Amino acid sequence: MTNKGPISNFILDHYRHFNAASLVDAAQAYEDQLDAGHKMMITMAGAMSTAELGRSLAEMIRQDKVHIISCTGANLEEDIFNLVAHSHYKRVPNYRDLSPEEEQELLDQHYNRVTDTCIPEMEAMRRIEDELLEVWTAAEIADERYFPHEFFYQLLLSGRLEQHYEIDPKNSWLLAAAEKNLPIIVPGWEDSTCGNFFAAHCIQGHTLPETVKGGIEYMIYLSEWYEENAGEIGVGFFQIGGGIAGDFPICVVPMLHQDLEQESVPVWSYFCQISDSTTSYGSYSGAVPNEKITWGKLAIDTPKFIIESDATIVAPLIFAYLLGW
Repeated sequence: MTNKGPISNFILDHYRHFNAASLVDAAQAYEDQLDAGHKMMITMAGAMSTAELGRSLAEMIRQDKVHIISCTGANLEEDIFNLVAHSHYKRVPNYRDLSPEEEQELLDQHYNRVTDTCIPEMEAMRRIEDELLEVWTAAEIADERYFPHEFFYQLLLSGRLEQHYEIDPKNSWLLAAAEKNLPIIVPGWEDSTCGNFFAAHCIQGHTLPETVKGGIEYMIYLSEWYEENAGEIGVGFFQIGGGIAGDFPICVVPMLHQDLEQESVPVWSYFCQISDSTTSYGSYSGAVPNEKITWGKLAIDTPKFIIESDATIVAPLIFAYLLGW
């Protein structure tokens, strides 16, 4: 067990009931998983990179407290956008009060709003587009194909972006992942700004669609990783938000069991979700963990937690606890 610092001790002293208690229970069970030798997956939906989760997640990666990540294409790219264009971001604290006309003004100024934070198109998106086009084109010329995250790793590890860094690189979770060659799953990457860039360049004939590997190949990659790393005890699953970032990878276990008949492969050994999605009208993101038992994803005795709160508040606190801060 890691020696605990002031943040962790504050949590232990004050977070005793309701969602606060669930936070502590989930953090301690996550730590138990690590102590027992389980590997852990973290899945990220929402705009966690723009929320600068990298300030804690990067250290989680460096300290081997997360072994594989599943994230949306937006989280993949927005960490690198923040890395190279942070000083150009615009914060809008009164975002709830914006009129449609004020939203149009932001668009006219080439700002794309994510809640209270506006990402600058030219300094962030277009800068990365030009760099990505070079690595996509180089792969095509070499008759090579890579996953979306591998292209980002190539870009970061080449050092070509270092002159543009506007934050301390230790706070970039994607750079920390690249330096460890951490496995990343990016289901539905096409549903992202850079995915749109890639589609546009394919339409214009600058590159070929097959240069970037897609979702089925990600599932094959994940199934191989899971079989190699689950052993007899399974892998833990820590889900931030809902959506495809969590829905896609959790299905690898029932696929292995039911479709590939690998019955000896263990189910996920731990499950925690931070979400404010309600359990209603068929909301999968709001489904209670027990529903996953019926799909062969979790077992009756799997430690299960739901923390119904804001992930931008909860996830850094759990990571701080695991890091002993």
